[in-house]
Amino acid sequence: MRPDLSVVVPVYNEAESLPELADQIRQSLDGAGLSFEVWLIDDGSSDGSWDAIARLGADDGRFGGVQFRRNYGKSAALAAGFERTRGRFVATLDADLQDDPAELPEMVRRLEAGADLVSGWKRKRNDPLEKRLPSKFFNGVTRMLSGIPLHDFNSGIKAYRSEVVKSVRVYGELHRYIPLLAKWEGYTRIEEQVVKHHARKYGTTKFGLERYLRGFLDLITVVFLTRFARRPMVFFGGLGTLAFLLGFAILAWISFEKLALGHPIGDRPMLLFGVMLAILGTQSFLAGFLGEMIVRPEMEGTSRLEVREEAAPVSGGGPRLPSTREQAEGLAAERAPATAAS
Repeated sequence: MRPDLSVVVPVYNEAESLPELADQIRQSLDGAGLSFEVWLIDDGSSDGSWDAIARLGADDGRFGGVQFRRNYGKSAALAAGFERTRGRFVATLDADLQDDPAELPEMVRRLEAGADLVSGWKRKRNDPLEKRLPSKFFNGVTRMLSGIPLHDFNSGIKAYRSEVVKSVRVYGELHRYIPLLAKWEGYTRIEEQVVKHHARKYGTTKFGLERYLRGFLDLITVVFLTRFARRPMVFFGGLGTLAFLLGFAILAWISFEKLALGHPIGDRPMLLFGVMLAILGTQSFLAGFLGEMIVRPEMEGTSRLEVREEAAPVSGGGPRLPSTREQAEGLAAERAPATAAS
């Protein structure tokens, strides 16, 4: 039977936290009447985290795990978990007990009401100042460039419709930008929920300030890919055309000065600048043209069309079959009375 919710938890040296986290998940989701599965992804831990995961699975079959041979990073752990989920909805949690599983039932309710993605907002963070200030700046820049009005892109607690996590590709440090990747795939119903944030109880943080530099570079990558990956000529061609026209105008003026006014131009820096702009503009335009030639066969042959809803026609004029979304809403309505009765 397909569970209501799949929970994906990246784990890196969190052996002490896992038993308590499992108890919190059981208490929150069993209390809300939600069937669930939990995927604990051991990202190359060296503290016995995998042994703790194995014990949890032996005690409760709803807990499963994957062990990496080495540390690949949070994005790889999430991707491995997303690939294995079976639930109608998928949630993510950090393993350090700073996220509260008690927030998940409300997130599921929002998804059942129509949201594609619900992101947690740690309005009151229990982190030191040196983590809060860079995070505020980072989230502000991301909000401005992405156009998505979220306050906490890097929040570990999020919930998605299953089709969202099956559509996005997460690698590198792109786990911070899953809302942007989801928006690119057409999942625009993105909501935010204020969540509790607890102080770290065991161990130390696994991230340093260098993650913000990597995150900023990945943000530029994501913005470029989401806007221009399928139409490279728009970026390279536009940039090249602008540079070429500017270089051409400079060279035209210098030529006028030489031919009409008799001014010497051989030792003028603007001559070299104009030639450089014309050459760079031509190269950029050609790069855009080559990009279009590379992308076009892929777009024609393997492009995925993300369908939100489909209602098939019925031959013979009979009653219309329920659409995919209506079927999902019907299942949620059937489950709601059972949950209330329990």
